[in-house]
Amino acid sequence: MTRLSVGIEEHVIADSGTGPYGITSGPDGALWFTEITAGRIGRVSVGGELEVFPLPSRDSRPAIITTGPDGALWFTLNQGNQLGRITRSGELVLFPLPTPGAGPFGIASGPDGALWFTELGANQIGRMTTSGEVREYPLPTPGAFPSMIAPGSDGALWFTQNQGNSIGRITVEGTLTQYPLPSAGAGPVGIAPGPDGALWFVEIQASRIGRIALDGKVTEYPIREGSRPHAIVTGPDGALWFTQWGNNHIGRLTLAGDYAEFALPTAGSEPHGIAAGPDGALWLALERGSIGRLFLK
Repeated sequence: MTRLSVGIEEHVIADSGTGPYGITSGPDGALWFTEITAGRIGRVSVGGELEVFPLPSRDSRPAIITTGPDGALWFTLNQGNQLGRITRSGELVLFPLPTPGAGPFGIASGPDGALWFTELGANQIGRMTTSGEVREYPLPTPGAFPSMIAPGSDGALWFTQNQGNSIGRITVEGTLTQYPLPSAGAGPVGIAPGPDGALWFVEIQASRIGRIALDGKVTEYPIREGSRPHAIVTGPDGALWFTQWGNNHIGRLTLAGDYAEFALPTAGSEPHGIAAGPDGALWLALERGSIGRLFLK
């Protein structure tokens, strides 16, 4: 395992029961995050200043957030059955989805200038323009449970199928392909573009990190058993960094397969989202009630 020296800071949210979950680097140089329990969108500056924007319904369960092609922040409302858009000033617009109980979860900006998202409840991939027009693509495998989604270097969108035990690919024209995983019951969740042009993903059930090349070839790297990795991102150092929800650590894997993990200072932090910040640090959404910042010393 790699020996690195890191520092970890936590910015505690004053209100209890907020549930920070997804996090992304915004176009304004700050980090934006969802509070899945409180029904709010939060913003934290690289200096640690926090502000929050309540949503109309506390029970809408905002999940994953991303910067949209229009420079606003877009997010999924898993129980609200909507996509949300919020500007730096807090101007909010909600867009309902046409399928009842769609359960939107993952979201990413596509190369076509639209938002692409997963529908856990409806077993579909969705596409929404910035004006709110929606198109949905049913998945061929029943109960695949599409989770997170990310743009690939090939101009397609790649997504995890948590219960389908596979990685999916959809072109901007809507052509779907599925790639089964070698490990049974792997439970893939987070996925992100890697620095090598491949897609990297986590296997929450199998405690592995996966890599899928653009031709569909899958390589798996075992990490600590029971670590339950959740979200993944390419770090500023060119390695893959991921949250380990099961053992309260942050993991790191190099392209050569060298693995390290770093304990969070607060027990039971429940790390979920992770994002690379503009300050060269990794920023973490800790569901227990804080935003973390991890930096190499």
